[in-house]
Amino acid sequence: MAESKPRIPGTAQHFLECGIKDCERNCEFYCNPCHQQMCKQCRDEHLRSPETKSHEVVLYQQWKRQLPVKKCKIHPTKDIDLLCEECKIPLCSKCAATQEHKGHTFTDLETIYEDKFSLCLKEIAKTREYFLPTSQDIQKNIEEDATEIKKIMNNLRTSMKAEAESLKSLVDEVVSENMKQLDQIEYSLLDDLKNQDKAFSDYIAYLNNLIKEFQEFLSSPDPTKLTLTLSLVGMEIRPIPETTKPVSPVFTAGQYRKDDVVKLLGKISSPEIKPETRKIKPMEIPSLLTPKTSTSKHLKSDKRKFNLKQTLSLSSSVTKVTKLDVPGVDRVVHMSQDQSGRLWVSDSQGNLVQTDLQGNVIQRIETSGEFGYHTVTQDGDLIFIDYKKKVINRITMDNNITEFIKIGDWEPLGMHSSHINGDILVGMMKGVKGKVTRYNKTGTELQNIQRDNEGQELYSTPIYITENINGDICTSEFAKGVVVVNKSGQYRFSYTGQGSVFRPYGICTDVLGHILVCDSYNVHLLDQDGQFLSLLLTQQQVSSPVSVCVDDENNLYVGALNAKIIMYKYLQ
Repeated sequence: MAESKPRIPGTAQHFLECGIKDCERNCEFYCNPCHQQMCKQCRDEHLRSPETKSHEVVLYQQWKRQLPVKKCKIHPTKDIDLLCEECKIPLCSKCAATQEHKGHTFTDLETIYEDKFSLCLKEIAKTREYFLPTSQDIQKNIEEDATEIKKIMNNLRTSMKAEAESLKSLVDEVVSENMKQLDQIEYSLLDDLKNQDKAFSDYIAYLNNLIKEFQEFLSSPDPTKLTLTLSLVGMEIRPIPETTKPVSPVFTAGQYRKDDVVKLLGKISSPEIKPETRKIKPMEIPSLLTPKTSTSKHLKSDKRKFNLKQTLSLSSSVTKVTKLDVPGVDRVVHMSQDQSGRLWVSDSQGNLVQTDLQGNVIQRIETSGEFGYHTVTQDGDLIFIDYKKKVINRITMDNNITEFIKIGDWEPLGMHSSHINGDILVGMMKGVKGKVTRYNKTGTELQNIQRDNEGQELYSTPIYITENINGDICTSEFAKGVVVVNKSGQYRFSYTGQGSVFRPYGICTDVLGHILVCDSYNVHLLDQDGQFLSLLLTQQQVSSPVSVCVDDENNLYVGALNAKIIMYKYLQ
């Protein structure tokens, strides 16, 4: 038989129906032996029946997963439903009675299956909420680093080419000057040689003329004329003109090596720096396991919550504990609990008062706020939105008011201080668009959540915000209903009521991960995955509920339009 729990749809919108034939009421209970979903009426009939009166019928959240049917190979008519602790093998009840397993200890396989199934669900959730988004973030960083490296390399190439072009320009300039100087030397040397050549041409002409004259003397028939002429002219010949041999210029080659060029142009080298290990953000510890930096008071509170969570479950009924009037406000549209157990209560007219649990007003502040505009930080300070100035103010425990965060162009609407890490979540709007911005304790912006994976707007006017124990961010607004994203900002599910018009107001979560939201008629109860569980309170039980708050003692406070607060017990 296949496991009977239905899959949660992507929108987590449909409520569970009773599994008894022809019954269409809402499911609240589960019979573990029958693996059957039941409403309250069918549960009562089931437990009145003699055949099923001893069955274990629990709240739906405590249902046990049905062990998948597997037949024994040795005894085909029997189901494998036991585990032999000594042999560590699954077997059927008939195998357990054989001599081979005599005296052995056996464990119900369904119990083991339930434990392992729950462990797998936790590991899947942990993988989806931490390991997968963290790995995706690191992969994104790697891609960004690759893009940056390419950019750096291109810049280096451009610089190297520019350096080489600069050196080439200098080389061309030097060569040009050398060529010009060489041309001048060549012109001077050739001009000198030309003059020398002319001098010898003249001298050679002189010699030829001299020879001609001597020959004429020799050919003269008159010996007296030769004697007289030679006496007059004389026998001395002009000396050969003196010349100089040109001295050629010498080119002294540059004495350089490759290293010299490297010094001129520079070189590429890897820096001798050990690569920095990428930082992996630590897994966020839920509020039940607060980090060591928390105060001892926080640690004790969280330890108490952790211990309570091990034993708490939904009560079969909701019990009214007390009711108090809040002077100074005309309606209770939002509540924030401080560390002393007192409540900060506001209406939609900007009146903000601090009251004890007897309805005594401790202090009053005039603000410009309307709905979910205040919260108390991990340090115990009250912070609230000033709509007119678009800032968030901080009131310390000694009542000093200072500007804490300046918002800018967007209009702040509602906010919540995380009990997990102290971050501040602020809902904002701009025109018809909305977003949730995360700030750290010091007011530094960390994250903006605005669209889902398909680019669709998640919010319009996120006026109420809270955070679940798994880090999910839950918002409530008239237009969109309840919208839930995980701590990375990825859309998880929406909830828009149970068929009628749903205009939600206040929203909160409890130590078990339940989501509680009111719509001025009822208080709706959802599980951590957005599955509708029940109308925890209806208009017959509470008048016009518009705000909800759960304290450290797991008391539920419901604020109404008549300026009253009612405390309930719904966990046991």
